[in-house]
Order: sequence, then C-alpha cells, then structure tokens
Amino acid sequence: MSGTRSLVVWGTSSGAGKSWLATALCRSAARRGIDVVPFKAQNMSNNARVVPRHDGGLGEIGSAQYFQALAARVPPGTDMNPVLLKPERDSASQVVLHGRVDAALSRRPWRERSARLAPAAHEAFARLATRHELIVIEGAGSPAEINLAAQDYVNLGSARWAQAAGATAALLVSDIDRGGSFAHCYGTWALLPEDLRGLLAGFVLNRFRGDAALLAPGPQQLQQLTGVPLAGVVPLRRDHGLPEEDGLFDDGARGSGPARLRVAVVAPPHLSNLDEFLPLARVPGVRLHWVRGVAQLEGADWIVLPGSKQVGGDLAWLREQGLDAAIQRHAAAGRPVLGVCGGLQMLGRTLHDPQGFDGEPVQGLPGLGLLPLATHFAAAKRLRAAEVRFAAPTAPWAGLQGVHATGYEIRCGQTQADLPCAVLHDTAGQAIGWQAGSVLGCYAHGLFESSAVLQALFGARVPTLDASFELLADIVDEHLDAALLRRLLGQAGR
Repeated sequence: MSGTRSLVVWGTSSGAGKSWLATALCRSAARRGIDVVPFKAQNMSNNARVVPRHDGGLGEIGSAQYFQALAARVPPGTDMNPVLLKPERDSASQVVLHGRVDAALSRRPWRERSARLAPAAHEAFARLATRHELIVIEGAGSPAEINLAAQDYVNLGSARWAQAAGATAALLVSDIDRGGSFAHCYGTWALLPEDLRGLLAGFVLNRFRGDAALLAPGPQQLQQLTGVPLAGVVPLRRDHGLPEEDGLFDDGARGSGPARLRVAVVAPPHLSNLDEFLPLARVPGVRLHWVRGVAQLEGADWIVLPGSKQVGGDLAWLREQGLDAAIQRHAAAGRPVLGVCGGLQMLGRTLHDPQGFDGEPVQGLPGLGLLPLATHFAAAKRLRAAEVRFAAPTAPWAGLQGVHATGYEIRCGQTQADLPCAVLHDTAGQAIGWQAGSVLGCYAHGLFESSAVLQALFGARVPTLDASFELLADIVDEHLDAALLRRLLGQAGR
C-alpha cells in the first residue's frame, strides 16, 4: 500500500456537508486525471444501492458512496462502504457487512460489534489502497466524540489506516448556516487525538450566505489558535442536484418554476431510499413535498409511498395518522398513487410475515387494498440491478407504455397478484409492477433517475447526475484555496 495518498473529510457534526464535499473532491480529482476512489468505513442510512461485492455476487452500500464512485468515474463496489447500518427502530439497526446482512452481528450490542467490523473495514480499505492512487475518505458524524473514541474506526481508525498506507491529510467541514462554526471547528481540533491532529490541513465553512468578508477576523483568529488555515468558504447552493444523505426529509416544498403538479411523498418513520425521488424536484413545474399528516395531502396531485425498512410498522403508522383513508380517497377519485417496494406491499390486500422477518410477526395483516396483491416475507433478501420494461399501463400511467429503464431491487417480500394486472417486467419476463385504476406499484427503485421515465411522464429532461458532479467540482475548485487543493490531491508540483 506504500505510496497511496488519502484525503480525509471530517465534519463537525452529522449533516455538515461531508458527503457532498467528498463527492465534489472525487470529481475534481478525476477530471485532473487522478485515479481516485471513495471510502467510508461505516455508514448509517436506509438509502442504499446494489453493487458488486469484492468476491463476486451483489451487495448493497450507502447511496452516498455509490454517487461518490460515479463522481470518481470508477465502478461502485462494496469495498467503498464495507459496513452499512440500516436503522430499523430507535435502538436497533440491521448490519450489512461487505454488502450482505449479518443477522448475528445485528443482534449484538453496538460496542461489541466494533471488534468484528473494524478489521473487516480495514481489509476493504487495504484492497482499495492496492489499486488506486488517491482515496477520499468520508468520516461519520464527528471525529471528536470522545465517548466513542475507543471504538471509532470510521473517523479515527480510517485516518490511521490511511497514515500507514501513505501521505494523508484531512479537511474539517462545518455547516455555518447552523451557527457556531468557529467554536465547532476549534472544539473538534482540540479534541482530536494528538497523533491525528496534525493531519488537519484546513477548515471548510459550508452553506454560507452573504459576504464572506464579514467573517473576518474569525478565520485569522481560528488559525492563530490552531495553526490550521481556512481552506474555503462554500456558498449555500440548493440546486446542486446531489441527493442529501442526512436531513433529506424537511417540511418545505422542493421545485422550481410555476407549479403545475404537486407530488406528495409520504414519509413514515422507517422510510428507505427516499433519495430516488429527488429528480422529481428538478422537473420544471413539479413541487415535491414530504408528508407526515393528512392536512399536508390537501391539493396533492400524486401520492407516493416510498420504500420501507419495516413495512408492517409503517403501515400501522399510516393508520394512526389517518393517512390510509386519505390515500384510499385519493385513489377512489381516480388520482395517481404510486408505491415503490415497501410502498407497493402496503398497497396490496394482505401481508404475511409469521416469523417476523419484517418486524413484528403478522399473518394476514390487511394492506390498503388498492392493488390485488398478497406479499409473503422471507429471510432471504433480493438484491439486483434491474432492467425493466413497461408493458401496457393505462391512464394516468399510459405514457410509460413501452418505456425501458434501469433500476435496482432491494427487498425481502415476494408478491403474488390475485388478478392479471402486471404492467412492469424484468428482462426475464417476471412481473415486478402492477396497476389497478390510478394505482401503480413496482419493485424497481430508481426509475425517476431514468431520463426515459421522466420524458414519458412529464415531457421534460432534468440535469444528469454527471452534470451535478461537474457542478460540485466547479464549486470546490472555485471556493477552496487552489494551492492547498492541489497539494491535497497530490499535484502540488504540477
């Protein structure tokens, strides 16, 4: 591994901007001709993508590392995110190790898991270090959580692995829009272990609004206290197009231009893969809303039920909020309802899970009854990329007839239809989507990331992900200190 460079992206907190900055740095490096790859030892997210495993087959990683790989122009793989924690409830999460669920580890207390997870993550890092010139390492939360330092292989351990592999430097990003960034930066620097404090090459103040000159003398005083310079001030950009891994759900509408279509995405407690709907916010005239109450459905043109990490629990939540009846009324009026994966399962007639693979054991749990489907849960998880084709959907989905698209499947349930209503098939001819009236359900995630689907439904195109990566790279190239950035990427003498 000798000679591999690493650039660590730490944050003063969750949601500070680590993911977007790591993505931007991956693209900035890639377009300079550097062989760059992303790495995050452990991610916690229910937003996941299907990718190849290092030893064959398929697995899942956090969406952030999937996008970072695309930004780096390298094929995504499980080594880029060897440990993925998928929250199931407030005090428990499913452990995905090297892309596959590890049920035994999922049952163990958090602190006891690290002894197993850290070596596995280190192995993945070592494989990347033997194949790539530069590794952009994204941390998690904050590297200054001193109560967790002994088990923190995501921030501290990864940085030490990088030091052993070759030249290493770090950036610390803080969300200045929240306030308190100078204190956050100083406090994080002060609490870093002494053997890692010297890695810190610059502070990045993210999501700044206004005149950066007004920050003086803060950056100068911070450098006097720490010896670490301000690497850059990044302005607040709401339209960069990269899905946010943290804080995706908010109360505000997303979209631009005169509103002509209001899409309400229901956001229950265990929702997953919500990032796949973000392209809708970039369609001219579409307003995207996250909904958690009946009143928020007022005036909605579409209702979308997204994926769920616990379908039975989220279905119970829908009923507690009265959203089930509101969705049924919307469908009865002939207005579009879309369910994806777990949302599809909720739209069916019954859910069968006697062994509790999805959550609490249930047998014959009534769904919303909007599709003639029955779903049975099993232990095995279906992971695959999915090439799909719409057959003959009827209004309001008739525009999708004959459309081919690429998506992905991450699911446990197997669904059967009581009536012939399949409208979406994979390349093997297997039904993975059904329609009844204005209600459409499908197992394929990621369809709104397909330009063909957006064109068929809205007659519009949106900027591609690649265009978003270019925009992010432009932002860091413009707003980070140019000489420092060249040095961090290993191009100081060029």
